[in-house]
Amino acid sequence: MDNPMTRQEDATLYFADAFTCSQSVFTVFGKDMGLTVDQCLKIGNAFGGGMARQQFTCGAVTGALMVIGLIFGRGLNDDLTKKEFTYDKVIEFFTEFRKRNGSVNCRELLRGFNMNDPEELKQIEELELFQTSCVKYVQDAVEIVEQLIGAGNKAK
Repeated sequence: MDNPMTRQEDATLYFADAFTCSQSVFTVFGKDMGLTVDQCLKIGNAFGGGMARQQFTCGAVTGALMVIGLIFGRGLNDDLTKKEFTYDKVIEFFTEFRKRNGSVNCRELLRGFNMNDPEELKQIEELELFQTSCVKYVQDAVEIVEQLIGAGNKAK
């Protein structure tokens, strides 16, 4: 009997298949919550590379925040406590991600390199940061979200 892939393994495969970090994280959760894989990939697309390669908040982080919102967020018929509960989960996520990686900022996580500068992109590629560091960020984001779901699956 085959062992099913973990979400971390699944996210790593999406990332290795040239999907962004945000797509990879969001898709492994979103497809379990009623969204199609294609919908998840499209929703997560704009957030890759720190939001359209602007290197703001790491795409693995924004993918995770979309998942947190989908699971815990306030909808049309929910009271305001859901908003605060969701914010608390996001703060927990940020705290743990920073603890593991030092930052949630894409450029900082890529050692200050600008991926939009051809020379600096070449350095990123030579150092294999996408294949090593970014893969770790994707895996960490998935693991932290799984911990948050386990620790608070019953949203208020």
